[in-house]
Amino acid sequence: MSGDLRPTEPAWKLGTHQLTSRLIVGTGKYATFELMQQCLEASGAEVITVAVRRERLIDAQGRNILDFIDLAKYTILPNTAGCFTAEDAVRVARLGREILLGLENPGADWVKLEVLGDKKTLLPDPVATLEATRELVKDGFQVLCYTTDDPITARRLKEAGAVSVMPAGSPIGSGQGVLNPNNIRICLEYLKENDPTYPVIVDAGVGTASDVAVAMELGCDGVLLNTGIAGARDALMMAHAMKHACWAGREAYLAGRIPKKLYATASSPETGTIVS
Repeated sequence: MSGDLRPTEPAWKLGTHQLTSRLIVGTGKYATFELMQQCLEASGAEVITVAVRRERLIDAQGRNILDFIDLAKYTILPNTAGCFTAEDAVRVARLGREILLGLENPGADWVKLEVLGDKKTLLPDPVATLEATRELVKDGFQVLCYTTDDPITARRLKEAGAVSVMPAGSPIGSGQGVLNPNNIRICLEYLKENDPTYPVIVDAGVGTASDVAVAMELGCDGVLLNTGIAGARDALMMAHAMKHACWAGREAYLAGRIPKKLYATASSPETGTIVS
């Protein structure tokens, strides 16, 4: 692979949506909407998340974030960021659907579900998340569900009808990367046990490109991030880095890493003819 060419690989499915990029990026925390536009382009993402709550759609100058997003190019994934009860999350999800139906964007049929437990940790409330998932699935949504890296919770969310379970690498915005790769491995095992194509996406905590690569090398189908780009010293350069890390991690997973060994193994053969 050379230049800026995407690795050759079939499209993958996220719910009923066919995608090529495995990086999903958010639209919050950018210094300006103009910088956000540039970073979205640089990331190579096809799907971008937008928080539906009105205070997150409008900036200090009264400009609407949706006016700065090319709706013909990007599929919007509305999210319920800032919701702390199942009832609030369901209401916000329905509001997002109405907004996108009015804009004729294909993202109207799905939602990134977040139901948070408290404002200090921003960790998901597992009981309320499961309750909201069941309600939204019943209401016809394709639910992409933000959760912890607990494999049992992940399995229950899939059983409740979530089209994708998205375990956190670490707390939202923390930049700590994938803190517990073993739990992510178990989540992958449980969620893909009877369906190898079931999409598992690491969501939250990604701080830099190597974190994206680690998540993809574990076998995750994608990575969803926001702060790692928007909060970087050079957000545009980081957007490029995240795109290439997603490609590299996916290719490394498909290639298959060598096993880890306690002792050295010579790269050159120790037997054979010496050529002088």
